[in-house]
Amino acid sequence: MSVASHLAWVVFPYVAMAVFIVGAIWRYRYDKFGWTTRSSELYEHTILRLGSPLFHFGIIFVALGHFMGLLIPKSWTEAVGFKETAYHFVATYMGALAGLATVVGLAILIYRRRTTGPVFLATTRVDKLMYVLLALPILLGMWATVQTQLLGGAEGYDYRETISPWLRSLFYFQPQPELMADVPLPFKLHITAAFLLFLVWPFTRLVHVFSAPLPYASRPYIVYRSREEGAGARPARPGWEQSPTPRGKHAGPTSTTT
Repeated sequence: MSVASHLAWVVFPYVAMAVFIVGAIWRYRYDKFGWTTRSSELYEHTILRLGSPLFHFGIIFVALGHFMGLLIPKSWTEAVGFKETAYHFVATYMGALAGLATVVGLAILIYRRRTTGPVFLATTRVDKLMYVLLALPILLGMWATVQTQLLGGAEGYDYRETISPWLRSLFYFQPQPELMADVPLPFKLHITAAFLLFLVWPFTRLVHVFSAPLPYASRPYIVYRSREEGAGARPARPGWEQSPTPRGKHAGPTSTTT
């Protein structure tokens, strides 16, 4: 195994994963106020309503497909009756559909960000770099799917015999870079672009994927008080609670909304 192969399939992946983990921890500890998508929905929402669901639902299914194909051994799926023919069909055609939705959604979001004045003005240089590095693995993945799976014959390329065990070997800390020697070029470029994205991930708005609004279910009610004079003299509306009246003052109805 050459030095270049060792650097590409052992050193670079480990460096990318280390920066990804340490960078995310650092960002969470020292930049909590920056841990956000910096939503631009207030500037424009018509195009966003079309592009955002396409991209997000597409990328979720793409991620699930990668998890199943790369991290679950081939012997496990075959042991439960999920044969190679069925797996190839689902991975190729359903994966291509999810990938297409992701590409279209991302194209719409980039178009919106470039053509909507306030949204474009709110776009930073890091955002522009993020879009480039996000689009690269997606487009290269589609290229790999079309060239080696859709146009590569009935069986396509079985990456679960090479790429999948190579990736798992990294997690076992027993890297096997020799498995990547005969992998088709589109897959190699796709993998390299993916690790490059992971390398910069903690320093972009992509960190928001680790944030789930779980506290919303248990957060206290937000209390609203009317500023209208004499509002407390009116009968309380259905579903509203009367707030305690401070001495010498009148307080209006309060809503209990989440």
